[in-house]
Amino acid sequence: MPLSGSGETPAAQPLPVSFPPPAETPPGLPRSRRTGRRPSPGDPGDDSVDGPTTTPVDATGYDRQLVFFGAETGEPSVADLAGLLAGPGEVHRMGGTARLSVVVEAAWRVHVLIGELAQRGVQSTWAPTEDQRYVVRTAYTRMIVPLAAAWLRGPTQQPPPGFQLDGRRLRLWLAAAGVADPPDFLLRLGGDDPQRWATVGAALATAGLTGELVEAGPDGPAYRIAGRSRTRRLAELVGERPPASPPTAWPTRI
Repeated sequence: MPLSGSGETPAAQPLPVSFPPPAETPPGLPRSRRTGRRPSPGDPGDDSVDGPTTTPVDATGYDRQLVFFGAETGEPSVADLAGLLAGPGEVHRMGGTARLSVVVEAAWRVHVLIGELAQRGVQSTWAPTEDQRYVVRTAYTRMIVPLAAAWLRGPTQQPPPGFQLDGRRLRLWLAAAGVADPPDFLLRLGGDDPQRWATVGAALATAGLTGELVEAGPDGPAYRIAGRSRTRRLAELVGERPPASPPTAWPTRI
């Protein structure tokens, strides 16, 4: 499907997409989807009136402190897209440009990812797939060339040496391929290279999220983040639930 734009729009400008994200319950989707409500002015956590608070309030109503290396402790950047590559995302080069794409299973994930990409100044589009999923693609852009250079070894996609996961990268990975399996969470992987999975697993462990590699199942391999303490750690790192995400699809601190 053709992509519009060069992807070079500055992050401060509103970024159009080629067509709007899919409805939350599109035809042919086997299960119903429910989205969260966007905060209204004056709601806890809304900063449209008095500016951002120093102690955010999450969707549960509990005060929470910003977590070191969490998604809310720094400005979004294109480097955060490495979180998608830790999961099922793929990067491809064309001349002096590169494009990142990821296939997701639910409409809400499309909404979240397009918004997250726009925050980083990266234009994106989406399209339905033949197996009732969705592909989210960035435009071919020079902005993604450093990611491609770091991750591609010829035709093989591998994490670069010293790869690390912080809250913003984990947030993108969770939005694309995180699956709740209470009290645990699964983070789906991509590719078929055990060395690639091992490097990503080491980065998870460094972030305090030591996971169990689960290879069985039709959806491919995943890391299981097991138990309430690690799920809370995941919630602290990835930050507040996006409005489009169903409440049960995002980890909480309680």
